[in-house]
Amino acid sequence: MQNLPLFGELEESEQKEIWNHVITRSYTKSNIILFEEDQGDSLFIIKKGKVKITRLSEEGKEVILSILGEGEFFGEMSLLDGESRSANVIALSDCEVFILKRDNFLSIIKSTPQIAITLLEELAGRIRKSDQQIEYLSLADAENRVAMTILRIAEESGTFKMGKVTIEELPMQQDMANMSGTSRETISRMLSEFADKGYIERKGKKLVLLDYEKFKTDFSKRL
Repeated sequence: MQNLPLFGELEESEQKEIWNHVITRSYTKSNIILFEEDQGDSLFIIKKGKVKITRLSEEGKEVILSILGEGEFFGEMSLLDGESRSANVIALSDCEVFILKRDNFLSIIKSTPQIAITLLEELAGRIRKSDQQIEYLSLADAENRVAMTILRIAEESGTFKMGKVTIEELPMQQDMANMSGTSRETISRMLSEFADKGYIERKGKKLVLLDYEKFKTDFSKRL
C-alpha cells in the first residue's frame, strides 16, 4: 500500500487500518468495470493493469476521457457525492483493483486528513488536463490532436530518460482515435508521418519520442 500515491504518505499503522477495509477484485481485458449512470458507492485503486474512462457522444461514439494505470484511482466522484457514475470504466488489460466502500472511505478521511489533501490535488490535476483536452480538441487540426494525444499518453505512462520518452505499450489506434476525436486511419497516417519526420520511433506497440521537448514545443505553439 505504501506504493500507492493516495496512501503513500501515511504512517504504517494508518495504512494497516485502511487495509482492513480493502477488497481485492480482478477483471479480464475488455470487462466493463463500471457503467455510466450506475449508482456508485466504491473507490477503485488500480493495483495492476490499465483501464480507460469513457463516455458516449450524442452520436453514440465512444469518447475516451482518460487512461489510468497502476496506482491511480477512479470512482471518486460518486464516492464523494453519492450520485450515479459519471462515466464508463473498461479494462484495457487484465486488471487487479483494490476497492474501498464509501462509508469506510469517508470514515478514513475524517481520521486521516492527508488522504483528502492528496485526493484534492489529484482531482485538481485531472480538471487541468480536462481543460487542456477541451482546448486542443476545439482549436487544433487533426495532426495537432494526434500529437497532443501522444504527449498526453507520454506524460501519463511514459518513461523519461535523457530527453526521450518511451511508451512501452501504446494504446490501440482506435482508442487513440477516440481520445483525439479523429479516426483510426488518421492515427495510422499521423504516426507514420511523425516517424518519417524523425519525431518518433516505433517497434510493435512500443513508441519512443526522440526529443520530448521539441515535439511538445513544435505542436503546442500551433494552438
